[in-house]
Amino acid sequence: MTAASPFLQSLPEPVAAAVKAQLADGETVHLQVSTDLAGREAYGERWLVVTSQQLLLTDADPTAPLMTVPVGQVTAARADALVGGGRLEVDRRDAPPLHLYYTSSLGAKFAEVAGAIGRLVEQQDLSLPTELEGNRCPRCRRMLPERGGVCPACIRKRDTMGRLLGYMRPYRQRVLLLVLLTVGAALLSLVPPYLVKLIIDRALPDRQGFGLLAQLVAALAGLSALSWGAEVTRRWLNTWVGFRAIETLRVELFRSLQFLPLRFYDRRKVGSLISRMTNDSDLVEGFLLFDLPFVISNSLMVVGIIGLLLSMNWQVTIYVLLPIPPIVIGGSLIWGRLQGSWRRWSSRWSRLSSHLNESITGIRVIKGFAQEERESQRFNERNQALRDVTVGAERIWLAFFMVTNFFMSFGAFFVWYFGGRQVLQGTLSVGELMAFVSYLWMLYGPLRWFGDFYSFMVRAFAGAERIFEVIDARPEPFADASAQPLPAMVGRVAFRRVTFGYDPGKPVLKDIDLAVEPGEMIGLVGRSGAGKSSLIKLICRFYDANRGALLIDGVDIRHLRLEDLRRQIGMVAQESFLFNDSIAANIRYGQPAATFDQVVAAARAANAHEFIIQKPDGYDMVVGENGNRLSGGEKQRLAIARAILHDPRILIFDEATSSLDTQTEARIQEAIRRLVAGRTTFAIAHRLSTLRHADRLVVIDEGKIAEVGTHAELMARQGVFYRLVQTQQETTAVMATGADEA
Repeated sequence: MTAASPFLQSLPEPVAAAVKAQLADGETVHLQVSTDLAGREAYGERWLVVTSQQLLLTDADPTAPLMTVPVGQVTAARADALVGGGRLEVDRRDAPPLHLYYTSSLGAKFAEVAGAIGRLVEQQDLSLPTELEGNRCPRCRRMLPERGGVCPACIRKRDTMGRLLGYMRPYRQRVLLLVLLTVGAALLSLVPPYLVKLIIDRALPDRQGFGLLAQLVAALAGLSALSWGAEVTRRWLNTWVGFRAIETLRVELFRSLQFLPLRFYDRRKVGSLISRMTNDSDLVEGFLLFDLPFVISNSLMVVGIIGLLLSMNWQVTIYVLLPIPPIVIGGSLIWGRLQGSWRRWSSRWSRLSSHLNESITGIRVIKGFAQEERESQRFNERNQALRDVTVGAERIWLAFFMVTNFFMSFGAFFVWYFGGRQVLQGTLSVGELMAFVSYLWMLYGPLRWFGDFYSFMVRAFAGAERIFEVIDARPEPFADASAQPLPAMVGRVAFRRVTFGYDPGKPVLKDIDLAVEPGEMIGLVGRSGAGKSSLIKLICRFYDANRGALLIDGVDIRHLRLEDLRRQIGMVAQESFLFNDSIAANIRYGQPAATFDQVVAAARAANAHEFIIQKPDGYDMVVGENGNRLSGGEKQRLAIARAILHDPRILIFDEATSSLDTQTEARIQEAIRRLVAGRTTFAIAHRLSTLRHADRLVVIDEGKIAEVGTHAELMARQGVFYRLVQTQQETTAVMATGADEA
């Protein structure tokens, strides 16, 4: 742990002096952390210092007393979640508990602190993470849109722009041609007002100037045709490059979503992630296709027009430029407000998408509880919140737009008045005045567009930053070049003092020691929430252990190639997911190259062939979204067939027969017994009697292994497993009696 660790904060001078006076020679400081609450309701700073021998607690006030608690007096520590905050509670022998309060922003840190104190008491390794995912930006202390996310306020806009432009780099030749066409089109657009000036000043006053008039008009027509051709080509190139750039961005975003760990999804809603693929990418697409190309052309237009006006008559040009400073100043003033508004818009759109996704996914639950009206009201509230922030942003923009137009109108008045005076005085020709007016409106057009561009760019950048947050998130280590290949797994699994928790300060599994031989079938037993499924997730490396090691064939699972590991593990979960594809495609999902005969063989082994051939389209039947055209038992048997065809070395059944009736379950159990031969198998079953044939049963109670043995051995021992079986039998008997009475 380095000085940069979030658990070794720099102490204020008075606190550091007081702590140093209490330390003995050789005493090691493990933790130095501060809270942001001085008590239950008062903001303030309190410091906790944990050493190898004692806990020290004091306020930042130099006059505050220093409380010391020897480690030997501490019995336990835990972090409790409260409303709007939390509390670290340290239990002591023969003394009241020690309490330390903090706001919710420090919840993750003090969950780790509680775990570290507990390990210190038990004389274990105090290993702590080197960084924490907070909900505040460490630089500006603003609340983050999502825990561990990116702070939009601290991202430099030029960096975001640079990354967006990077998606066009593979097409640099076309981009160069696009830039040249844009420059050419901008230059061509500057010529017509000058030709109009020549027509008015030279061709029209000359009664015999038909030839010059025809030439100038022909030049105008030729320029129009040339500009039209350049514009068509420019738009085609812009579309070609822009759509390919956004295609690459979407592919990269989707790929990032595929390779991100499950912890990333645990903290985010599905609708929020879908919003990044749809709404946010659409905003970026509009920016790349319709906004960014005009930056070059309109910038050139502004510079070119001002240059021409200055060369024609600098006095009148000054009046043309008078409205510009107020417009620029006003735009800079509303920039920050618009940024905040569109960030809130993105966040509220994400919430609306999440609610829509949940409502459609859970429509059966909504209808089952007659909550249609309630869900409609919740949607209305989120929709109104989105409307309010949109209206607020548009109101700011409308005010700026109206003020901009007001100031721009003065430029036209100035030109007509002061330019007209010079015409009357003979110092300016009528043609030059008309050219000035034409250039004036050509100048104000890009200036108005730059005002709109602010709004579009803020929206697009807010969307791009949310997309880049996903792309920049740390993926699973599929690409780890140092990982050890595992081409052929034997199937030996060993847990070595494994501790794991979704929240590291609240372990679900505690000091798990278990060795499983190749080909052995292990039944995992325990109450709901005991940690059975969490143990399975560690084997699949959906999560990594917080402490300890999980070995596969004698190698730490964290050192194995992740792709090799998962290709040799087959899993049938309690709620098996099916893709909206044919039955055959779902069965061969893990083995895309499998033949139809192999698919049928797997279906027969899972006792699924009989019901499949009775379907209208047989194996070609599309199962619907998540298999909604099939019954629960049919879905489960297809999932088992998929695992059979996958032919893994380690098999995992997580309540795999829970959706089946007794008769079908018996047939499936027979198929499973044939399947598990020679494979290491872990099985979780709701009906404990179905695990009679397991080589060993592992009973997990409150995150620890309570018992290990065969079904007969554990029943004879009359311990935790025996009580579970008795409870289940009594429950079954009561339910059967109730059914008979009914």
